[in-house]
Amino acid sequence: MATLICTLQDHRDDVNWCAFSGNLLATCSGDKTLRVYKTQDFSELPFSPLSGHGYSVHCCCFSPCGQFLASCSTDATVVVWSMVSGEIEAVLEHPGRSPVRICALSPDSAHLVSGASDGTLALWDFPSKQLHRTGAVYDTTLVACSFSPCSQVFVTGSTYGDLRLWDLDMRQLHAEKNAHDLGVTCCTFAPSILSGGQVVQFRLASCGQDSQLKIWTINKFSTGGHKMQLLHKLTGQTAPVLSCAYSSDGQLLVSGSVDKTVAVYDANNAVLLYTLNQHERYVTACAFSPTAPIIATGSMDKTVNIWRLEDGCRGRDGKSLPGRTSASRSKLLVGDWSQEDVSVWLEEEGLGALVEKFRANDIDGTELLSLTKETLASELHIDSVGLRNKLLRKVEELKSDSVCSGTPDEFLCPITRELMREPVIAADGYSYEREAIESWINTKNRSSPMTNLPLLTTLLTPNHTLKMAIGRWKTSQ
Repeated sequence: MATLICTLQDHRDDVNWCAFSGNLLATCSGDKTLRVYKTQDFSELPFSPLSGHGYSVHCCCFSPCGQFLASCSTDATVVVWSMVSGEIEAVLEHPGRSPVRICALSPDSAHLVSGASDGTLALWDFPSKQLHRTGAVYDTTLVACSFSPCSQVFVTGSTYGDLRLWDLDMRQLHAEKNAHDLGVTCCTFAPSILSGGQVVQFRLASCGQDSQLKIWTINKFSTGGHKMQLLHKLTGQTAPVLSCAYSSDGQLLVSGSVDKTVAVYDANNAVLLYTLNQHERYVTACAFSPTAPIIATGSMDKTVNIWRLEDGCRGRDGKSLPGRTSASRSKLLVGDWSQEDVSVWLEEEGLGALVEKFRANDIDGTELLSLTKETLASELHIDSVGLRNKLLRKVEELKSDSVCSGTPDEFLCPITRELMREPVIAADGYSYEREAIESWINTKNRSSPMTNLPLLTTLLTPNHTLKMAIGRWKTSQ
């Protein structure tokens, strides 16, 4: 299930875009401002709102480290903001002074692309904030852009309905001219790279005025050629789809529509998991947090909704989808449990008498795992020896990290063959324990442990879906 955990109502006009960094959420609006929130509690930062644009702000994006925020506007500029002070670091004036509708930063922070309503493109050197290259798609408006996870190519989408692949020299590598009838509205690369033999493969999602969300494969051949093919066509929404975004592990895909709904899909299997219906007008923006199972959705109703994805996904018919459970306590590793998760676990284990005491003492998953006989007696004042012993036995079961013979192979790090605690996806598309793959990259000349081929990038993406699955398995043993 997906739970609405809060609604942000600070903007005074349509919300046009949402973007997450590791610990911040940024939103921008037709009211000419950006607002920045802490993801810990979604309180607004002291320097928010950011008011440097003269007209509507269409898009915003964080640098990968979260140090900077870039935004673009009808005022024909891209503004770069410091996330330390909220001050303007640079103002990039788009060539031709046409309204800028889209901007995107490369994962390596080397480049920024801006696209305008006259079809012009500007590629900026981000560290120096200097114009590097220009290009154009004539007789259309550029409204979508996304960099590949290797940072070497990017895709643009326009109101003409085309998707175009570019390199950093602004050479057009491929054009999919009829990607969406009546126009593209958004596009986004999946975070992982799949490589094998002589082919490197990316995944790209795009959405448009044709009410469809599409998933494409983009193959890069060793000869230098590129091929783009349609993989899935998702039709879970009944009106134009205005926005889409991948989760940081590439397993989930979210989209927002004119039909006022938010759809969440299993990206690999093209299965609709959730349909969310809390917005009162068009859903214009959506984004996944890179560090938690949280989605932000923005709308023309001037609000931003924050959703938490729980374990036990359900389809539109209300039935659990194959391979998923409804045990609420197993949505994350125990150390990540909230106070509510602990309360649910206590009830399920026949320890409901302790719920109020645990809530009063703010016991979350981390606190639960650190409990001892002494703290139970002296700090929580649990007088019953039998109750204390039963609780500690249950906690010890949760702590058990032993890898038994029945451990699913996909839960084991290919390098250490041990149960993963912090799984990450490498450029070869495989998941590894973070510490193991970082050590491998530092000592093995950046080759893939699985394919022996060179890793095109050392970028590692947290695999939250796998981490949750491991957490469910551990607590079921």
